[in-house]
Amino acid sequence: MIAGMSSTSATPIPSARIASIDALRGVVMLLMLVDHSREFFYLHAQVRDPMDLATTPPELFFTRLLAHLCAPVFVLLTGLAAALYGDARGGRGAAAGFLLKRGLFLIVLEWTVVNFAWTFDPTPSVIYLQVIWAIGLSMVALAALLYLPRPALIGIGVLLAFGHNLLDGIAAPPGGPGHVLWSVLHERGFIELPGGARARTSYPVLPWVGVIALGYALGPWFARQVAPVARQRRLAATGAGALLLFALLRALNGYGEPVPWQVQGDALTTAMRLLNLTKYPPSADFLLLTLGIGLLLLAALERWGGGLVRMLAVFGAAPLFFYLLHLYLLHAINRVAGLATHSGPALVSVPNVASLWLLAGAVAVPCWFLCRRFAAVKRRSGAAWMRYL
Repeated sequence: MIAGMSSTSATPIPSARIASIDALRGVVMLLMLVDHSREFFYLHAQVRDPMDLATTPPELFFTRLLAHLCAPVFVLLTGLAAALYGDARGGRGAAAGFLLKRGLFLIVLEWTVVNFAWTFDPTPSVIYLQVIWAIGLSMVALAALLYLPRPALIGIGVLLAFGHNLLDGIAAPPGGPGHVLWSVLHERGFIELPGGARARTSYPVLPWVGVIALGYALGPWFARQVAPVARQRRLAATGAGALLLFALLRALNGYGEPVPWQVQGDALTTAMRLLNLTKYPPSADFLLLTLGIGLLLLAALERWGGGLVRMLAVFGAAPLFFYLLHLYLLHAINRVAGLATHSGPALVSVPNVASLWLLAGAVAVPCWFLCRRFAAVKRRSGAAWMRYL
């Protein structure tokens, strides 16, 4: 359940879910489904971030670019949901307790159930610490940070999310002092584990702590006494401001993105160069662009309402269930396709980007019905553990 918390004594909002928040979460989860379909079914053309534009055609580039919205928006909404949860259940203490327990739960989940979904290997040589792990660590950090005054929380959020590129010149080589900590916080790297296995920190967590803190700071805007029109204006103004700052920093071609851009021979390629941003860890420009769009979308979904919002909210009301469900479905479908085409255990690819979108759309249909069913069961359940799913 999502309800609202401010750092002041704002009146709690009603204990119903907020459809616009669930709908925005649903939007980015569907984009995530497309991107993970690419991971499983487009093996001949895997991409990195920033993308290699010499080998990435426009249709694949923009498919991957849309997926950039997923992690920033989801982490921001996680912080907002924590604020709203606390208001419905008694304040900061309730929010902090939930964040700590759920954060630790997500960290364990990434190491076990999520990694198995990607590999179907119970003893992998490499454990990838990706977005669920980063969200879990960010929740644990927010459990402590939320006791700060709201201005201090906002200041730390801004500093971590948009100032961490000042640390880009710091390196901690493998085997050296601080390598493990720096790999967790800011620089992707491998961490040696007992038994010869390794962990790969795909999502360095420092900027994500900033994003979740900023999401928590949005809580007062969703208090009951705040008029929806006023909230929508604040969301839209903040989103537009983030996009303007992104445009300014990108035009200056200096701080905010480690990879500079140059004017190319045609407008499309120039635009691709301009939007080709670093995700691991997310650059300041990356977060300004994606969070700016996310806030504008949230304002728009609040304003629109209607059947489309309700349909999208079904996905967003069961996010962790959807995340696990779609990974296992995609992997299982690919393995079955391999057996059907006599490829054996090897994963198979689809021929083009359009096929990826069609595949994702086909998988989304059963996921919608299963998410709706799961959300109904969760609402009826009185079990405390169900709140963590």
